[in-house]
Amino acid sequence: MDEENKVEQTKTEETKVVEKTEDKKSFGSLLKDKFQACRAGECKCGKKKWLIGAIIVLVIAVAGSYLYKIKKTDIGVEGARSKVQQFIKDNTPQGGAGITIKDVTKDSGLYKVTIDANKQEIVAYVTTDGSKFFPQAIDLNTKAAAPADDSAAAPEKTEAENKTDVPTVDLFVMSYCPYGLQMEKGLLPAVEALGNKIKFNLKFVSYTLHGPKEVAENLNQYCIEKTQPTKLDNYLKCFWKDSKGSSDACMKTVGINTAQVTSCVADATKQFNPTEKAFDINKDENVKFGVQGSPTLVVNGTTVASGRDSASVLKAICSGFTTQPKECQAKLSATSPSAGFDDQAAAAAGGSAPAASCATPQN
Repeated sequence: MDEENKVEQTKTEETKVVEKTEDKKSFGSLLKDKFQACRAGECKCGKKKWLIGAIIVLVIAVAGSYLYKIKKTDIGVEGARSKVQQFIKDNTPQGGAGITIKDVTKDSGLYKVTIDANKQEIVAYVTTDGSKFFPQAIDLNTKAAAPADDSAAAPEKTEAENKTDVPTVDLFVMSYCPYGLQMEKGLLPAVEALGNKIKFNLKFVSYTLHGPKEVAENLNQYCIEKTQPTKLDNYLKCFWKDSKGSSDACMKTVGINTAQVTSCVADATKQFNPTEKAFDINKDENVKFGVQGSPTLVVNGTTVASGRDSASVLKAICSGFTTQPKECQAKLSATSPSAGFDDQAAAAAGGSAPAASCATPQN
């Protein structure tokens, strides 16, 4: 009898050890055991429901922990400002000289940071915990634009593929882009040297980066070219001199009929509804030639890479002739012009680089 009691006691103790061991198993281990049992065909409908319920509980627990961390680590507006200031200081030449933060606001779960980089406004984004910096945000609620073509900003072709007797030369710019102004300064002497041997068109990138003033000035230049094309060159030369809104003064100096321009601007505004994000006056050509930034030079339909000095631009244009005229031998300046307006050219550091342009960052 005593022997039977001892055996029974031993079994009871072993059962307790097993139960105690089971108690120590992690939730993940138990879940794994149940899953293996079900695969072996051992679980009934009720046990399947238990398994599904356990998985849901686990997912909710993990998600809840993650969301708590996000909520807990919001660094705030001033924290985001400080993070970006330090990033600029550590990662730009001369410790970010000439670069300032204009504004920081919360936008769609991120901090929107407006940066003034040598008179050019840039908008970037920072995560609320300050760990990630995005030079551009993509709005998933709008239809995506055509894929960015890197060749538009830095095309590989250095001469026109198609040759004609009278080449068509299209220059796409933003009127306040310092690099667009730089290319205009280099291009006009070449255009004037070739005269009626070519057909030159000043056109515009299908978005702007320099505020409402750029929309208004793009319209002015579009309408001057449309209504009084022979006066465009002199107007541009006057416009380059002063960054503080010289359009009206230059129209008067050059002798432009302002009534014609005003009427044209009204018609263009009604027809195209131009805005900072969609300046679609030359939309078809932007799409056709893959224009992504200012400046973009197109000769006979080929997007051409060129230096911005007059000699280089003349060579690029002349590559579009079937037979080059003597004007292509003109001795023009090989020195790249300053970027930007004449009164602020020194602020556009590095502006002489042929690849520099006004364009949204590529993704």
